Amino acid sequence: MLAHTRGRNTKGQQPSRLLPLLGNQRLRAGEAEGIDGLTIGEIDRNPGRYLYPLWNRLASGSYMPPPVRERSIPKGGGKERKLGIPTVLDRVAQETIRASLEPHVEPRFHEDSYGHRPGRNAHDALAVCVKRIRRCRYVIDLDIRAFFDKIDHERRLEILGRYTQQRHVLLYCRRWLLAPAMKPDGELVERRMGTPQGGVISPLLANLYLHEAFDLWMRASHPEVSFERYADDIVIHVPSLEGCRLLLEEIGARLGEFGLSLSEEKTRIVNCAMLPVQPSCGMEVHHQFDFLGFTFKPRYMVRKVDRQGFWGMWPGISAKSLQRIDASLRELGFHAWQDLRLGEVAKTLAPYLRG
Repeated sequence: MLAHTRGRNTKGQQPSRLLPLLGNQRLRAGEAEGIDGLTIGEIDRNPGRYLYPLWNRLASGSYMPPPVRERSIPKGGGKERKLGIPTVLDRVAQETIRASLEPHVEPRFHEDSYGHRPGRNAHDALAVCVKRIRRCRYVIDLDIRAFFDKIDHERRLEILGRYTQQRHVLLYCRRWLLAPAMKPDGELVERRMGTPQGGVISPLLANLYLHEAFDLWMRASHPEVSFERYADDIVIHVPSLEGCRLLLEEIGARLGEFGLSLSEEKTRIVNCAMLPVQPSCGMEVHHQFDFLGFTFKPRYMVRKVDRQGFWGMWPGISAKSLQRIDASLRELGFHAWQDLRLGEVAKTLAPYLRG
């Protein structure tokens, strides 16, 4: 897309190419400021001042991404997740390249991959997981240790080169990977591996990495085994306990080829059939697991038709999600909004409830 503009006067095309991106949900979802302090509102008020230079630099190949602002947010269990917050203009640039790359890779993604893909969402993955649990006795709740921190840059660019020959895409993806991080105290830190969570193009590139490391390998080596993957959150359905053990060994070796490893404390085997497990199996077997903010565990349900009760493995909101919601409500302090009408309270809370 950008390659066709080189050597031409594109000043008149710039607003039509970049202005629609300012209303893009991916950009609006992360309105935190980057290191330059520029906000989306400022660009909205005078887009030409900012978008003309950005387009010219992108089209000429001279655009250099600024450092990302490093920020830590609570992850639960006393741990923190590091985010890399790009500037608003850098997010516009990333969205431009993402829109150019996605049509080339999206049709080739695995049918059991649901995260950050058009027309798919977490609820689709949950619905398929519920159906498959009824057919397979065991589940492997797979956790990749520090996935976003361990991605190998050269391996990622090698994979990207198999899916696109667009030179501007390869050029800018390399630059984004190497862009330094600015810590809260202003120190700049070089990044030799990993990718910061928070970039617009990061989810697509991470999907592509796991597509090669996991999805394609599962399709070729274990086509009979079904799974649901949402980014790096993976649930695998296996009929036998011995099958779980063997598959985990193979997956560990496969991920090791890509510089990744399984988290031993978080990866677990779950018995979904609610039947006793042989005590001599030598493996710890659990009876519940978390997936996309829901806890799957045995629950007593009642059929609407005949009001008959039965047990099954069903999802419900997880304890972590409840704690996060409680913390958000306490931070809002909505119980003190005594001067607001009920409709105003509902309008304010609606985005949180939808989320």
